[in-house]
Amino acid sequence: MIEEKKRPNNIQNKSRLIRIHPTWYTFIKYCEALKFGELEKLKIQDGLPLLAEEVKKKVMFTEEKIK
Repeated sequence: MIEEKKRPNNIQNKSRLIRIHPTWYTFIKYCEALKFGELEKLKIQDGLPLLAEEVKKKVMFTEEKIK
């Protein structure tokens, strides 16, 4: 039987806020907007995303889009 670890009452049912650096936030929002694709050679400097040297997007060719 697996024992569940119980949290102290003051921690239960509370959401935590995480502080994130604006550079990471910008990178995450970019990834969300990209939806599909690849980032190659992501450069990280001082623990922060600096740049992606190349960005590729996948283009799906279906009969619906060709018509």
